[in-house]
Amino acid sequence: MSKNFKRTLITSALPYANGPVHIGHLAGVYVPADIYARYKRLRGEEVLFVGGSDEHGVPITIRAKKEGVTPQDVVDRYHNLIRDSFKGLGISFDVYGRTTSETHRHTASDFFRKLYDKGEFIEKSSMQLYDEKAGQFLADRYVTGTCPHCGNEHAYGDQCESCGTSLNATDLINPRSAITGNVPVLKETSHWFLPLDKWEPALRNWILEDHKEWKSNVYGQCKSWLDMGLQPRAVSRDLDWGIPVPVEGADGKVLYVWFDAPIGYISNTKDCVGDDWEKWWKDPETRMLHFIGKDNIVFHCIVFPAMLMADGSYNLPDNVPANEFLNLEDDKISTSRNWAVWLHEYLNDFPGKQDTLRYVLTANAPETKDNNFTWKDFQARNNSELVAILGNFVNRATVLLHKYFEGVVPAQGELQEIDKALIEETRQAASALTDNLENFKFREALKEAMNIARAGNKYLADTEPWKLFKTDPQRVATILNLSIQLCANLAIAFEPFTPFMAERLLKMLNAGSISWDMLGCFDLVPAGAKIAAPELLFEKIEDEAIQAQVDRLMKIKEENKLASWQPEKVKENVDFPTFEKMDIRVGKVVECRKVPKADKLLEFRIDDGMGGRTIVSGIAKFYQPEELVGKEVCFIANFEPRKLRGILSEGMILSAQDADGRLVVIGPQGEVRPGSSVG
Repeated sequence: MSKNFKRTLITSALPYANGPVHIGHLAGVYVPADIYARYKRLRGEEVLFVGGSDEHGVPITIRAKKEGVTPQDVVDRYHNLIRDSFKGLGISFDVYGRTTSETHRHTASDFFRKLYDKGEFIEKSSMQLYDEKAGQFLADRYVTGTCPHCGNEHAYGDQCESCGTSLNATDLINPRSAITGNVPVLKETSHWFLPLDKWEPALRNWILEDHKEWKSNVYGQCKSWLDMGLQPRAVSRDLDWGIPVPVEGADGKVLYVWFDAPIGYISNTKDCVGDDWEKWWKDPETRMLHFIGKDNIVFHCIVFPAMLMADGSYNLPDNVPANEFLNLEDDKISTSRNWAVWLHEYLNDFPGKQDTLRYVLTANAPETKDNNFTWKDFQARNNSELVAILGNFVNRATVLLHKYFEGVVPAQGELQEIDKALIEETRQAASALTDNLENFKFREALKEAMNIARAGNKYLADTEPWKLFKTDPQRVATILNLSIQLCANLAIAFEPFTPFMAERLLKMLNAGSISWDMLGCFDLVPAGAKIAAPELLFEKIEDEAIQAQVDRLMKIKEENKLASWQPEKVKENVDFPTFEKMDIRVGKVVECRKVPKADKLLEFRIDDGMGGRTIVSGIAKFYQPEELVGKEVCFIANFEPRKLRGILSEGMILSAQDADGRLVVIGPQGEVRPGSSVG
């Protein structure tokens, strides 16, 4: 941090209110933002943590059309679900607003109008796709067609989800309207544009010179965009869902969602603090931080700052600690494929285990590169770290205190070298923890917090107070006093990461209010204080609970495979004489056995009506031999015989491949004499 600030404004990307929140959102944005907000509050600093739902844009109108409801119905449902899910996980927003609020409508309109009156926009006409049957211009997501890069016939007007290429709707081959199925036409329309190129020199200096401390992934992406040269970007579009453009003659045009949404940070601040909002947005002694995912870097580091520069009265963000993406079970999280762990479902399936999810997502945070979440790792970290290290130490310390001192914290005696080493190790970990939090290195910070618990377990193992009580109770008193002090340190160290556990631990210790400055102190629980009965802070997660989640994902993967299946393209035409050369016959399976040392092969003895023949077929993965005996099958009789695993195969059994890759043997519907021709 380049200077001292009086207060910190923390914003987190506004989740799109057309679906629930998943673990990728949490790991990338909301858990790290909450960790930082909680840490700063523990330091006694003035903090405002702003969140809210992004409720405009085309995907919401698409979902509304599919469901036969209004866009407002859609956003009301998901705004409430998202807000309640965040609350359930302990995301400590000071305000969680929405972009359909009256405050936001006025704020966004006023922001646009000020820039418009200052002449900061340019108006341009362009040809865009128009659905004559629907009577409307088509937003990119309302156009489908063939990708010009990979040939995917179901690409959208903004992106091909098959090859990942960004597109313009006019790039598509054979475009179709997603509303009516009609072929759209090109029609002229006018829009307002923010000339990002005008602000490129200021942005280049502000980012590349003044903020070299930004994370490498953020700095690098910004530099790449700036080096390519910035272009004017439309701030309006033709749509009936959104904030109307506040200019005469702009009927049927709304503010583009990318322009509208970040202003939501400002309007949500207004809803939270009222007339005091300018202190948070315009006072140079306020530090602004944007927590986002990597797909929002350009908007928060280039586009939104250009908007603020054009206004001229706002602070610019001091840092944008964006994360990369989190994958799920080695596959990209996809809301359209339902390949996700949804927060509201997790809270229902794992009640009381909010801290476990927060811990695992922090430990696996995709801070500088994409990372992966697996249910097995989730279970392992809970059982081997939260239960076996953190929970184990607290339980041992509190149980021993109740066993030897009836739960009353004894006074410390003279400290030995091992005691002093524990205190020093804790203070070093606390210092490293603080440094990592200040620099947005939450994974490393979490490791330092857990190192304090590891030190506690080692301390008890090395001092063995259970062996000393009869001969040296004063020594045991010192050991357990220090152990309880360490428990209090753990409550402070873990509060930003696992706040539910920290609250329970503080209640168990009967401790009062805490602050970050107390971390590393060993007089937090006074001698003579009585702690509550010990309780387990974490419990093991059994294999059955994990397997249920894995099975759910495997079912989704299978459903996706079936849903996305398309038949192979028809091969090149052949003439009839060529087809006539193929001799397809009906045969009856007399014998069938697996071919030794060949997992895929079955050996058939076929009654072909001509004395019989042997055929080897690669369908062993899909049939047991006994299933096929007695069945009538179709086979090609005039294939050149060839040896497979030493067996002479005299033909080919015909089979069809289903959408899931399963091979199904083809045969006649009714009983047919062996040797009958097919054609």
